[in-house]
Amino acid sequence: MSTPVLPALHKPTLRPLCRWAGVLSLALAGATAMAADYAAVMGGAIMSVLASDADRSATPVSPFAMRITPVTRTEFSAFLQSHPQWQPDRVARVFADNTYLQDGDALHSDPALAQTPVTHVSWFAAQAFCEAEGGRLPTWLEWEYAAAADATRTDARGDPQWLAKILGWYARPASTALPAVGGAPNVYGVRDLHGLIWEWVDDFNALLVNPDSRSQEDADKLKFCGAGAIDLKDRENYAVLMRIALLSSLDATASTSTLGFRCVRSSP
Repeated sequence: MSTPVLPALHKPTLRPLCRWAGVLSLALAGATAMAADYAAVMGGAIMSVLASDADRSATPVSPFAMRITPVTRTEFSAFLQSHPQWQPDRVARVFADNTYLQDGDALHSDPALAQTPVTHVSWFAAQAFCEAEGGRLPTWLEWEYAAAADATRTDARGDPQWLAKILGWYARPASTALPAVGGAPNVYGVRDLHGLIWEWVDDFNALLVNPDSRSQEDADKLKFCGAGAIDLKDRENYAVLMRIALLSSLDATASTSTLGFRCVRSSP
């Protein structure tokens, strides 16, 4: 099996994020930093998975720090208390759809959920949380770069057994209750990048997934995995393909029961 590589990105599109950039800045005004555990991720470079980009040089990834675990329900609940404009009954509809935090009362009814990852969070709300603790959402390349590591290697993507284990995690039924954060750390000390939830990235809507030319008469025929697989250099890298398919299908206001987030900070 050839070593899986990662997708190239267009320059971030202006859809639909910059339309609300000014309003979002106002919503973030007065945010205060919150304590959180971050792990240092050393810089390097990463390649594209797309066949059309096979001859391109690796893309540099600067050093950064990443939240060790995804944001939990308890942490997001504290954020809502200090930033009430993001509470479900107050958030502007331009920032969240009607499923935003739809299970928000679950934490109060079941304390066992306190350390489970928060889900049903829009891109806007995730970005606001990260800004409040002095961070930001990771780029796609930063997230994938960190996620390429296992417990002992910074890049385990050439290991078929490791890839099969990750794919098995993604095959877990969506109805399965989410466990608490705190899985085994990778070589950087970052946990739960695989096997817990999907995670927002800053440039989710700039991922390059080209439609197949045979599907032009039916825009939905190969909308997700089929369309991406045709353009993927390493077609056995299904886990990356699944992430591309999900993220590229989302709108910034979207929220689902398996989509959460974590933050990063740029290194000085």
